[in-house]
Amino acid sequence: MGNSPQRLLIGGDWVPANGGGVTDVMNPATGELLTRVARADASDVDRAVSAASSAFENPAWRWMPANERGHLLYKMAELVAERAADIAQAETLNVGKPLFQAEDDVQTVVDCFRYYAGAARLLQGATPAVPADFFSYTLREPIGVCVGIVPWNFPFQITAWKVAPALAAGNTVILKPASRTPLSALMLGQIGLDAGLPPGVLNVVTGPGAQIGEALASHPLVGKISLTGETRTGARIMQLASDGIKRISLELGGKSPSLIFSDADLDQAVTASLTAIYFNAGQMCAARSRILVQQEVHDEFVARMAERARRLRVGNPMDRATHMGPMISPDQVETVEGYVESGVQEGATLTLGGCRPDDPALQRGHYYMPTLFDHVSNDMRIAQEEIFGPVASVISFRTEEEGVRLANATRYGLAATVWTGDVKRAHRVARQIRAGGVWVNTNMTLFNETPFGGYKASGMGRELGLESLHSYTEVKHVGVFLGERVRGFSLT
Repeated sequence: MGNSPQRLLIGGDWVPANGGGVTDVMNPATGELLTRVARADASDVDRAVSAASSAFENPAWRWMPANERGHLLYKMAELVAERAADIAQAETLNVGKPLFQAEDDVQTVVDCFRYYAGAARLLQGATPAVPADFFSYTLREPIGVCVGIVPWNFPFQITAWKVAPALAAGNTVILKPASRTPLSALMLGQIGLDAGLPPGVLNVVTGPGAQIGEALASHPLVGKISLTGETRTGARIMQLASDGIKRISLELGGKSPSLIFSDADLDQAVTASLTAIYFNAGQMCAARSRILVQQEVHDEFVARMAERARRLRVGNPMDRATHMGPMISPDQVETVEGYVESGVQEGATLTLGGCRPDDPALQRGHYYMPTLFDHVSNDMRIAQEEIFGPVASVISFRTEEEGVRLANATRYGLAATVWTGDVKRAHRVARQIRAGGVWVNTNMTLFNETPFGGYKASGMGRELGLESLHSYTEVKHVGVFLGERVRGFSLT
């Protein structure tokens, strides 16, 4: 990709960081340098916020009809589709996810922009029933300058989740991608320019989260922050945003369960469980890393799961035969190794993996083998803390009540899957699980039309669907008096 530093997108122009700093962007599959990007500081944040604020006040954007905003979003979708191969390749090289997964991510982004292109026309008010001498109506209006802080595991997809609804609602956006994976966000910035977004409507600022993210979250001209990231990062954003009473949406960590009953289709459950934890090398906030299996089928499930997991191919993410690529960084691999050691020390049975691959071709990359623990107690660290790696914990349960209790026995509440042949049990258990999304007899499947987000420490607010679109708006009530005499004090 070359070593020429890529710039910041501020006010419709590609500009260097004020301090001239740059950040290395690495290939996790090889440990080699991909490129360098500008390293912004607080003064660059001020420039970006000023540009976004001015663009919001510009009548060319502020009063643009919803259908015209929709046309711009649809144009962005078409440009993403045209450049899909280049974007997917950049995503694979930058993140380490297998190419076929990156290609799927890009297609979901195309659909995301198409969905919100149409949804822009669905911002409707209401006419409440009020006394006859009044006419009241409500409006949904944009918030203003919105910040999207994006993680490194699904950078292009989650970028779209934040940018598309914010623009559809008429806001301006400052996008802050993860320092490790900024490339696809920068590509989307260029797509926004090429689609015809007015200058300053979409800005991209790259730099360290602790500095840039905090400056954005505390800036007085920012109206909303949407963060996807760690729970402790979300808590910090809440603190910073509280001074300005900013709107926030947080999609945070998880320790999600798969609940597998004895009447489930085990073959399907095993297939889905492999994807639920080993997809993207386990680097997913909604990874179903706690596999709760009813006692009667526990041994059979573990045997099948281990046998299938051994056949997963760990390797070069550009190879289409690869199932699992590298992790994002050496630090992330070391974190996983620490959790595996903890699991062994606490008495869990290491059934599979627990090591780096021995293939000489993979030694320069940040690879870790699919790992499976059995005989896990729900109070162990590996069952309670988010590992963010390819480590699954199998926990046995006896009754439906115990299974539900274990599923809910965590500080998180992002996602869950339920496997059963009993339709009554499926609905009953889905209602009892405290999570933002529950999927029955299938893997977690997201659609741009359906909301995604968490309970408890997994966050607040929702991505996707009309819920996300509405979260980028303020509701205004307008009351018009139609009577003869205004109500008020009676003075004589």
